[in-house]
Amino acid sequence: MKTYPVRTFEDVRERLLARQEIALLDVREEDPHAQSHPLFAANFSLTRLELDVHARLPRRDVPIILFDAGEGLAVRAADKLDALGYTNIALLAGGLDGWIRAGGEVFRDVNVPSKAFGEFVEAKRHTPSLSAETLDALQKNGDDLVVLDARRFDEYQTMNIPGSVSVPGAELVLRARALAPDPATRIVVNCAGRTRSIIGAQSLVNAGLPNKVAALRNGTIGWTLAGQTLEHGSKRRFEDDTGRAPRDLQASRQAAFALAQRAGVRRSSLDEAARWARDTSRTTYRFDVRTPTEYEAAHAPGFQSAPGGQLVQETEMFAPVRGARVVLFDDDGVRANMTASWLAQMNVEAYVVDEAGPDALTESGPWRPERPAPAPVPTIAPKELSALLDDPANGVVLLDVAPSANYVKAHIVGAHWILRSRITPAHDDLRDLPDAKRYVVTCGTSALAPYAAAEIAALTNKPVHVLEGGNAAWVRAGLQTEGGEARLASPRIDRYRRPYEGVGNAREAMQAYLDWEYGLVAQLERDGTHGFFVV
Repeated sequence: MKTYPVRTFEDVRERLLARQEIALLDVREEDPHAQSHPLFAANFSLTRLELDVHARLPRRDVPIILFDAGEGLAVRAADKLDALGYTNIALLAGGLDGWIRAGGEVFRDVNVPSKAFGEFVEAKRHTPSLSAETLDALQKNGDDLVVLDARRFDEYQTMNIPGSVSVPGAELVLRARALAPDPATRIVVNCAGRTRSIIGAQSLVNAGLPNKVAALRNGTIGWTLAGQTLEHGSKRRFEDDTGRAPRDLQASRQAAFALAQRAGVRRSSLDEAARWARDTSRTTYRFDVRTPTEYEAAHAPGFQSAPGGQLVQETEMFAPVRGARVVLFDDDGVRANMTASWLAQMNVEAYVVDEAGPDALTESGPWRPERPAPAPVPTIAPKELSALLDDPANGVVLLDVAPSANYVKAHIVGAHWILRSRITPAHDDLRDLPDAKRYVVTCGTSALAPYAAAEIAALTNKPVHVLEGGNAAWVRAGLQTEGGEARLASPRIDRYRRPYEGVGNAREAMQAYLDWEYGLVAQLERDGTHGFFVV
């Protein structure tokens, strides 16, 4: 068994303060990660390691420090990374408990660097806000205002402030002048909680819009706590050409460029960014911050889709290497500069690509990350599997390793959900299932299934197949699915459920979430490694 170096709390802190590259990775599932972790620890679950590793850790000799809370996941992750060619792997001394014993600050929830930064911005800039009660009264009074929802469109559709329009984060400065052309129109920006409301409203203030701008205090949570009703399934969103009239676009460009300059954003080119991506001494991330639709229509080679608002909201998930270079692209001169201005204030070395014309956008379609090839495993077609499942005497046990939320929404009839990280001799998840003559493993498209299948075969010494094309192929074949939480072999710890998700959440949980956000600035002060500033 290979052994790995150990790095201490002091080692991590020293690298963070020196702005040296470090990937501090919590390899537990999302829910335990959300309960307690260091500020700049990125959630990098063992379950999805092969799916995410090359996009999130593009440099093979980047300094990696892994930890868990005593479950043994960090060593397993280290072995996998070592086998994939990563050469600078270490374990955090004592894991999470060691961090705490050494005096390290720990944080709750997910995307904490971004959420803490939002609170930091509000504390320093006193971002204007108004309460749910005030907004409700203004709407009922017929005041001239627009409510812009800064979340992703799918989040907006789940629940939204009545009458609001979906304008995700980085789109705000590009679109707001056209959505509120009269300077007398009040603009209110909201999200589910606080962060994207604050950053969105402050973006418009920083960009010099003449309108009166405010964040909706506490977002849809605050609206719910005030006893007001949300809409569901709304489809209002900006038009693609919104904000691109010459006068609006020029004003937005000038403001965004000036903000980027003030924040210390640097300039680059597609050729330079490509050279940096080949540099083995530094980590470089390349992100296209336009909408996913624009990205899929045409994009520059090597650039990953990362809509600007989400990149600011989930920075450590897109770019888990702290101290890396981040290069941003757009085609309007607004969204990349605005996004980069915020990343720079988060102490990220940010660059914007200048003067890249349409002829440089030579690729199309969704982002296709490089992934290591799994070990060869036999496959089975949907119709063949269906025939085998029809006869219990065949002894087929079907295992679904998709995210639990996807399984609950819809899965193949009779499938059992199991968490890949718990397919080990130390857990009973697999042993507690019906006895099998053979296993078949599936997930959404069978991207993850082959990696899990090899582990199941090694653990059980029984035949294991992968469903060709996964659940998507099963559905295309017209075969039956069902929903619900039956046959969960593992606990649903792969997903942290936020208190603002869904309908009918306890008021106490919502208020506790807000109280937690209010306390983040004090936690930043105690931690002392963030390097945040505001312009």
